[in-house]
Amino acid sequence: MRFSPPLTLLILALLFFAAGTWSLPLIDRDEPRFAEASREMRERGDYVVPYLNNVYRFDKPPLVYWAQAACYKFLGETDFAARLPSVLAVAATVLVVYGFGLRLYGAGVGWGAALIFLTSLQVSMHAKGAVADMLMVLFFTLSMWSGWELLRAGASPRSRWGWWALFYGSLVLGFLAKGPVAWLPLAVVGFCAARKESAPEGEGDPTSAALRWTRVILGLLLLFALVGAWGIPAMLRTQGEFLKVGIGQHVIGRSVSAMEGHGVQGFAGYVLMLPFYLVTVFLSFFPWSLRLPWLAGRLRRAETGVCDEQRYLLLGIALVFGVFTLVGTKLPHYTLPAFPLLAILMARELVPERRESLVRWAKVTLVVGAAIFLFVFPLLARFFPGYVLIQKSAAALRPEMPFASTGYQEPSLIWYARRYVHGWYSPLSVSKLKVFMAKPGPRFCVAPVGTITPEPGWQVFETRGFNPVYFKSVALQLIVKPE
Repeated sequence: MRFSPPLTLLILALLFFAAGTWSLPLIDRDEPRFAEASREMRERGDYVVPYLNNVYRFDKPPLVYWAQAACYKFLGETDFAARLPSVLAVAATVLVVYGFGLRLYGAGVGWGAALIFLTSLQVSMHAKGAVADMLMVLFFTLSMWSGWELLRAGASPRSRWGWWALFYGSLVLGFLAKGPVAWLPLAVVGFCAARKESAPEGEGDPTSAALRWTRVILGLLLLFALVGAWGIPAMLRTQGEFLKVGIGQHVIGRSVSAMEGHGVQGFAGYVLMLPFYLVTVFLSFFPWSLRLPWLAGRLRRAETGVCDEQRYLLLGIALVFGVFTLVGTKLPHYTLPAFPLLAILMARELVPERRESLVRWAKVTLVVGAAIFLFVFPLLARFFPGYVLIQKSAAALRPEMPFASTGYQEPSLIWYARRYVHGWYSPLSVSKLKVFMAKPGPRFCVAPVGTITPEPGWQVFETRGFNPVYFKSVALQLIVKPE
């Protein structure tokens, strides 16, 4: 049986990205936070304001929580279900990259671009994460594609309105996935539209200026209305805190200073970190990053028009890298939205001359990656202390138990423990943890070995593992007070 290229890519992407998602425990700290907030959303039946451990969670808009909650409904509250939205989103992005590349440069480039994107290291890592990034990348790429179609001359009015709906709809969903960063395509499309307006006769958009402005105004009204349909109730329900913390702290705050240790504080540190993404892209986009100097040379010699395909893609890439270079908080995956565009440019140069080399590299990457996901991930599970402790003690846990910890205060404890208990978690000092365990009623705690002396009748479970947040080994006890 011979499958069409899109179906082949979809099956390949789903199998490759889903492999191992069920055997590797959620990695602290972001994955368990998203997964648990989605579980609490279902428990509360509140799909407007996310909570984590019974406290507001303002870090991200709700789309990823909605997607995870939907997966929980059909697959249960498992690690696989928490990661499935990312798997589906990145598989869909592979198809979008194929389609966008095909529209720009033909089927060969579309196929090559999809393979390059699919096998990039950072994509492979985040495709398996219970986080919001791949949903945002999907809608960012869709908005870049549909924005390009809106700029093209010669499209029928019916198809142009279809691309208009897809463009603004993608901007809405991108915002609901990860906030204002998803609106960067607006700047790219706006810049190219302005260039076309000033182009010599015959190079611009023949659509009347009045109709173009009508589409823009209607699109922006639709954009703000749909975002407001969630955002306004969320702000009212939290007395404005969702706007103050979600935008003020997690958008503006991340822009002007390094948060959670992701960057260097102070002006000198800020300047020192400016080349961060020019360096990390060689790891994030591996193995294709080995070709980046070659690609840069090819593009430098190429001629571009007013806003042709190459200029459009380069503008999108430059805007993503430029914005996050200026942002104070730095993480390698922040530039992921540029990877679909970079993959198309890379395939455009590689396919005509080095198609066999591209396919060979893609096959090697797929085989090596699949082997790691299927055979190495299960071996790593025993090094996740929160996961192991809860697995060992599951039979001793009771639904009514509250729980606490000291010396290991990672969100994975909440995610794995609340599969079996309905109580809330408290991070405590050693002295307060002892008071907590002395209170009447069943409960349990997690602490470094030797921190708490269990009373007769209490059950003790131990494990050794690794805390990836602090890059150190830990020896922990989970102590259950049955009554």
